[in-house]
Amino acid sequence: MTIASLESLSFGLARTVEAATAAGHRLCLLTGDRGYYHHELTALPAGAALDVVDVDTTDPDAVRKVLTALPDLAGLINTTDTWSVPAADLAAELELPGPDPASVRLLRNKARVRAALHRVGLSRGSSTAVPDAVIAAARAGRTGLAALCPALVPPVVLKDSAGTSSRGVWIAHDEQELRAALVAAGAMELRGELFAEPYLAGPLYSAETLSWDGETRLLGVTSRHTSRRPAVREEAAAFPVALPTAELAAVEQRMAAVLAAVGHREGFAHIEFVQTAQGPELVEINRRIGGALIGEALCLALGTNVYEALVDAVLGRRPKLMDTSPGPRSGPAVAFVLVYADRPGVVEGFSGLDGLRTFPGPPRWYPVRVPGDEVPSVADQRGCTGMVLAEAPTAELAQHRAWSAATTVRPVLRTVLGP
Repeated sequence: MTIASLESLSFGLARTVEAATAAGHRLCLLTGDRGYYHHELTALPAGAALDVVDVDTTDPDAVRKVLTALPDLAGLINTTDTWSVPAADLAAELELPGPDPASVRLLRNKARVRAALHRVGLSRGSSTAVPDAVIAAARAGRTGLAALCPALVPPVVLKDSAGTSSRGVWIAHDEQELRAALVAAGAMELRGELFAEPYLAGPLYSAETLSWDGETRLLGVTSRHTSRRPAVREEAAAFPVALPTAELAAVEQRMAAVLAAVGHREGFAHIEFVQTAQGPELVEINRRIGGALIGEALCLALGTNVYEALVDAVLGRRPKLMDTSPGPRSGPAVAFVLVYADRPGVVEGFSGLDGLRTFPGPPRWYPVRVPGDEVPSVADQRGCTGMVLAEAPTAELAQHRAWSAATTVRPVLRTVLGP
């Protein structure tokens, strides 16, 4: 039988193929750009049970045609935010196991999620739509923008309600930064609508969870390091964070309540939160396994292929990982650091990769860009060219190892000349 995947995260495809094979299925990847999976496709062994179909995945009719032609289609995987709604709709239409499309639509709208959680007391603040008139006033250089929209009192966060990969996020700590953020938002083609929400003071983490039939298990907490302002991009992560027992229990309880409130009853969730002075406060919910190398970190630290749980859920059965004994982790702690280009351009290669073997860890290189790829911007995660991953007995030590190694790797670029 066949399990289809409507696109995928850039890493984790090889693990998914392995999990599907263990369940007795072939995996079929539907993609509009197989080059996006360069690392994963080259990592697969010869004869791997994977078929790749090139199709315009933004065209529901084209995707539907491919899916209905697949032999013995048993399930439809989606691990991305962008294709989560189309995947849920198609799974329901084809009578495949899958999440409630209404819940998926809610979770794709960050403004609606914030407002919904505020109504039930799970978020201290709500979301407020930013009118076009406020953006026009910012462009005109006006001051006192909060008079036009009371939610815009710095510090404040502006977001694209359907943004992904750290794009469409601006943090404004004063009036000048607020005006610059509004101008930038007005010049950007947003996926959704611009809204404002409260700024949360404290370190950023993400809870990696798995749910089934409304029951949620916390698999662990990942530390998240972001860049200095004004850019908002992720720089590094480590798993699992050794939070005090009481804090960890509070996080698990809070995240289970948050997921229940928005109707997420099955599958992975990657929930970003800030540990404020008053306790954990939600940043956003992604109804999928964590991006970048979080999935790989889970596999290594938990000593199992967690993508088997993804396959179980897609096939409509309780994931075995839900009932695995939560005792001591089976593997090492893991950390990874994102290596950014310092300017836009075309990747010609990388310096420093040969030296990684001299560092403890052992550090491993996961390319996001390959020679010939363009880096269009360095203001967000589009500027990431690859990641360095390292292991250690603790997340703290793993982070030190990954960071020290990553500082020696540099993408070599050539400038893109205009027409």
